[in-house]
Order: sequence, then C-alpha cells, then structure tokens
Amino acid sequence: MQKYSFLSALLSLFLLAGMLACDPKPSGPGDNFDRKAMLQNFADQLIQPAYDQLQSQADQFHARVLGFNADPSTQTLLELQALWAVAYADWQHANAFNFGPAGESGLRKGLIEEIGTFPASTTKIEAAIASGQWNVEDFNRDARGYLAIEYLLFGQNQSTDALVATFVADVNRRNYLAALALHLRDRTHEVWTAWNGAYRTEFIDNDGTEVGSSTSLLYNEFVRSYESIKNFKLGLPLGKRPGQTQSEPQLVEAYYSGQSLNMLKAHVAAIENIWLGRSKSGQDGIGFREYLENVQGGNELIASTETQLAALKAALLAVPASPTLSGQISGDDSYLEALYVEFSKMTRFFKSDLSSLLGIAITFSSSDGD
Repeated sequence: MQKYSFLSALLSLFLLAGMLACDPKPSGPGDNFDRKAMLQNFADQLIQPAYDQLQSQADQFHARVLGFNADPSTQTLLELQALWAVAYADWQHANAFNFGPAGESGLRKGLIEEIGTFPASTTKIEAAIASGQWNVEDFNRDARGYLAIEYLLFGQNQSTDALVATFVADVNRRNYLAALALHLRDRTHEVWTAWNGAYRTEFIDNDGTEVGSSTSLLYNEFVRSYESIKNFKLGLPLGKRPGQTQSEPQLVEAYYSGQSLNMLKAHVAAIENIWLGRSKSGQDGIGFREYLENVQGGNELIASTETQLAALKAALLAVPASPTLSGQISGDDSYLEALYVEFSKMTRFFKSDLSSLLGIAITFSSSDGD
C-alpha cells in the first residue's frame, strides 16, 4: 500500500513539473503590442525619410559651396545661407535617431556629435584657417558640422558684402568651408546608405525590449534628444546647468544666423512626431502613444503627457519672434524662463513615467537631475 502511495506521489510531482514547464512565462508590459509594426512605421515613415532628406540636402549644399568658392558673390552667399537654414531645420528631424549606423563606432562618435555639436569654437575654426591645416576626423568636433559652417556663412556681426570679401581674400577660408561641406556630405551618406541597405530589416526584426533592442535604442535616443532641448538649447544659455553662475546668451543653438527659435520649434515638432509615430508630412502611424494604449495605466499616462505637451507648445508659441533668443536672454527672458519650466515638467512623462510603464531601461548617462 505504501509502495503505491509513493508511486502516486511521484507521478503527481512529474505531472506538476510538466505543467509548470508548459506554462507561459509572465508577460511584460505591452507584450500583446506589435512592436515590429511600430518599428516598421518608424523606419519607413520617420527615419529613412529624414536621412533621405539630409542626404539630398548635403549633396546640394556641397555642390553649391563649390560653386560659391569658384565665384564668391553676395547672391551665391545668400543662397548658401538659405540652404543651410533649410538643411539644419531638417536635421532636427533626424538627430533623435543617433543609433545603429548613426551611433558610435570605435573612436568615432555618433552622427549628432560629428555634425551637430554646438556651440562652434570660433577659436579653433580661425586657427585652422590661419594655418591652412585641419583634420575633419580629429577630436575637434566643435570646429566642423552644421554649426561651424553656420559661423563661416553668417559671420559675427558682419554684413553680407563684408563676409563675401573675407572669402574672396582668403583661399584657406574657402577651402575650409569646402572641407566641412564634404565631411557633412560623406558622413550623412554613410548613414543614409546603411539605412537603405541591410540595417532597415535588422532594425525592424530586433523587436524586443531588452537593452540593445531597437525599441530600447529608439526610446533612449528619443529621451536624450528631448533632454538636449531642455538642457542645452535652453538650459545652457539661460545659465541653468551645473557650474553656471549666470546666463550665457552666446551659447544658444544657431547663434550666428539668428535661427535659434526656428530650430527649437522644428526640434519640438520632431519630438512630438516620435511620440505619435507621425511622419514629418503629417501621416499618422504607430508610435509610443499607441504602445502605451496596450499597457495597464497607459491611457492615464497618455492623457497627462498630452496635457503637459500642450502646455509646453503653448509656452513655445508665446515666445516672441523678435529679438532673437540670445537677445531675449540678454534682456527680457521671461518667456524663455516660462518655457524652461514647462520643459522641466515634461521630463517626468517622457522619461520616468514612460520608461517605467513600458519596462524599458534608461541606458544613457543623464545629468538631468529629475
């Protein structure tokens, strides 16, 4: 009798073990959500179109620089300035995709550092021009890219005619501008080529949420791009960063062209598009908002996030178009102070709350202090 009881108990244990082995693993946040469809929307409607536009603009800009260098004139300089403003506004819609082909590789930094570092170092730029020696692959990233080109094209309190005269008189200045335009074109081409090759499929197929997954990479760069607006495009010139004791208006983005507010607006629009999964042309798709709809508590977070986003956009709309941002920081900066407050409030929704609800770890180093 005891023998049969023992066999029965042993059989029960085997059956229980089998049932446990067959039980599905506990599902994570949003595991019933089609992340692959979201990633495909991002790849096809936001990321590839952004790099397509950058590549086209970089090609055109390089060709125009060569034309200008061959025959500098007020008209060709004005055309270059206008083309720079369009291209740099388009860059705002790509700078959150600083991973994969645009990410760090060995000693090379990510694309945003290689072509989007600001403020530009006028000291390094002028030293390179004076010596006639430069290396666009060295560590002096603040002496190349969009913002170094901006300094060359717009100058510092110089008339257009005076700027043209500096190019006419100095072949090194023309050659340096050409070298920066070529570097911008080549780096953009590398990323564009990869996205139009195998990386698109790799990005879509890597649809988990662990560190290194496409969703994790995309989310982290989305948050980092958002924080760069608050911390560096606003916080730095307003004197809010650690170690600062006063405002430093000359540290605004696009200082020499006076395009700071336009670039800020373009960057905010790009961030909102990522949240919504919406293309630059306005085509709605699957974004982080839709992801949240499949997570417990997601609809509540959507409502609070979009309420704060509306407040931020209202504060941005209230910023006067004139004077420039640097001029406002030097004078009445009340609108920018109010905008900075709304950006600070927004951080918890995009960063802490969204990360927690989706179960995606923040992997980049942040000194935001939120």
